[in-house]
Amino acid sequence: MLSPAPASDTSDPTLTAGPPADEAGGILTIDLSALEQNYKTLRSAATPAECAAVVKADGYGLGLEPVASHLAQFGCTTFFVADLSEGKRLRKITSDGAIYVLNGLPQGTAQVFADHNLRPVIGSTAELAEWDAFAKTNNWDGGFALHVDTGMNRLGVSVEEAAAIAPRLNRADHGVKLIMSHFVASQFAESQRNQEQILTFRNIRALFRGVPASLANSSGIFLGSSAHLDLVRPGAALYGVNPTPGKPNPMKPVVDLKVRIAKLRDIAFGETVGYDATWTARRPSRIAIVTLGYADGFHRSQGGSDQKSGGSLLVNGKPCPIVGRISMDLIAIDVTDLPAGTVKRGDFATVIGEGRDVDAAGDMLGTIGYEVLTSLGRRYARVYKGG
Repeated sequence: MLSPAPASDTSDPTLTAGPPADEAGGILTIDLSALEQNYKTLRSAATPAECAAVVKADGYGLGLEPVASHLAQFGCTTFFVADLSEGKRLRKITSDGAIYVLNGLPQGTAQVFADHNLRPVIGSTAELAEWDAFAKTNNWDGGFALHVDTGMNRLGVSVEEAAAIAPRLNRADHGVKLIMSHFVASQFAESQRNQEQILTFRNIRALFRGVPASLANSSGIFLGSSAHLDLVRPGAALYGVNPTPGKPNPMKPVVDLKVRIAKLRDIAFGETVGYDATWTARRPSRIAIVTLGYADGFHRSQGGSDQKSGGSLLVNGKPCPIVGRISMDLIAIDVTDLPAGTVKRGDFATVIGEGRDVDAAGDMLGTIGYEVLTSLGRRYARVYKGG
């Protein structure tokens, strides 16, 4: 799923956002009670560490405002977002929660951070110098997180740079509210990289004694207490992605996506379906035309052709193969094998749900559950239940 999710209208998270359900091609149901249970499960697994929540990418595609509002009701007081725009939106929800901006300090934006009481996750000495200059000039003590790179090789100061920064803790105004790093492969519990990073970060943490430390993401929580430290920051697991691949998913499913069947038609042997005539009926077939396409984030690569099988949608719990090209707004599925009369115009086919979780949807689409969630289309009616 590719298209970005929109900001959600969330004046009341129990209401439908997006177009009205009877006008939309699909209905995306978001179970806030399952989100709540997932948060409690993760918090319990990491006790006594504080459990934050990562709500970047518009709450992993499910709506920043309803997601964060619901989590705040159940004791979450620390949040992580990706950029300033998300931080500003989140500050409207929580007046006093700690909000960290993971992508750091864009040049010239320190005043915006101060105006909205946001904390940059500083990832370079250049950012730190700019932040210090602003804080000194403006007498700002809002603080920041220091990101130390222990192996990811993306953002973050080096271990050596972190050691050089550590003596600033002798200053009363050092401003370091959190030190953090990021696992490279925490979803692989047996990876030696995990223990190497834990050890490296433990040594850095000793230099920043008295400052809260955070290393564990969703999967990192399940590596054990040595990874928990003072604060854990789950993201994808909150929304139902399995943080322990290869093992039963300890998370409850949060999303259900159903799309509307617009038309049923009979196809004779030898007829083709869709653009470029890539799929040919090898028997008289019953085809359902579904209001879902790549504009809704469903990968075009999952179309079925004479040369390869594609993905499938579920109808009455049974997988029905996609036939022909996936177009911008429509998909054709083969429902020939369903009992006669059990499918009609106006019924729904399931993309996520009926036993297919977000990870299984990702497998089908050749990607991961993270991308499925964060690419949910903007044309679905969104129904928040359990709030």
